[in-house]
Amino acid sequence: MKILVTGASGFIGNYVINYLIKTNNEIIATSRNIKKARDFSWFNKIEYIPCDLNNKKKNYFNFFNKPDILIHLSWEGLPKYKELFHFEKNLINNYYFIKNLIRNGLNDISITGTCFEYGMQSGVLKEDIKTEPITSYGIAKDSLRRFIEKLNEKYRFNYKWIRLFYLYGQGQNPKSLIPQLKKAIDRRDVEFNMSGGEQLRDYLEVEKAAEYVCKIALQNEINGAINCCSGSPISIRNLVERIIEINNSKIKLNLGYYPYPDYVPMAFWGDNSKLNKILKLN
Repeated sequence: MKILVTGASGFIGNYVINYLIKTNNEIIATSRNIKKARDFSWFNKIEYIPCDLNNKKKNYFNFFNKPDILIHLSWEGLPKYKELFHFEKNLINNYYFIKNLIRNGLNDISITGTCFEYGMQSGVLKEDIKTEPITSYGIAKDSLRRFIEKLNEKYRFNYKWIRLFYLYGQGQNPKSLIPQLKKAIDRRDVEFNMSGGEQLRDYLEVEKAAEYVCKIALQNEINGAINCCSGSPISIRNLVERIIEINNSKIKLNLGYYPYPDYVPMAFWGDNSKLNKILKLN
């Protein structure tokens, strides 16, 4: 099969490509930045076609050599979750791109959504609960999902909406919590500033999340919204303390330095029952 992966040079995209290379499939990777893509080990092992969704094309299906499957990871502007461009620009561009592919012949798509679609709902989050996003990012992603579901009523295609929770690993945004902590440890800082750390979150190592994304995309027995998560909550403080211990560091935590974010609840994690059913298929 011929698999098109957008956002290939992004955080999770790099790992998705590395996983797919091990499968017996033809891989087409795309992103805006070919210079960045050239730095990845997979660049000469796949077909790379640069593309900027801001510059619309008449027929994306032909442009990408008629793929059988789309794994759509592309989304601009993260982690600026509250900015209006998520629905003023990203939502429109992404819907046009996907609809254009479907109208011209594609019939199997997997798109990454976000746990931010659930909004301020606490506790374990199942895919069938009502979404209540409050950030621009969450609203845009949830709206795209609804648009795709209506599109599916007309064109009938295989469709998986993969809700990512919290990812970590090499290549992560350097301004994120864990990269900042590791930098502080490497500098031998005396203390590390953070929030109170009592938030409960659902974390997955990015390489494992990429594997799950691929396994979801390469099956069609379970469709619709699917949480891509560990299913096990961990407090931010506990996670940070584990990393400190693994690195044999003496750094002290300056808890409460930063306020808790106002756009996510204190405690939430994903129900991974649907994901586990998919993993048993492979």
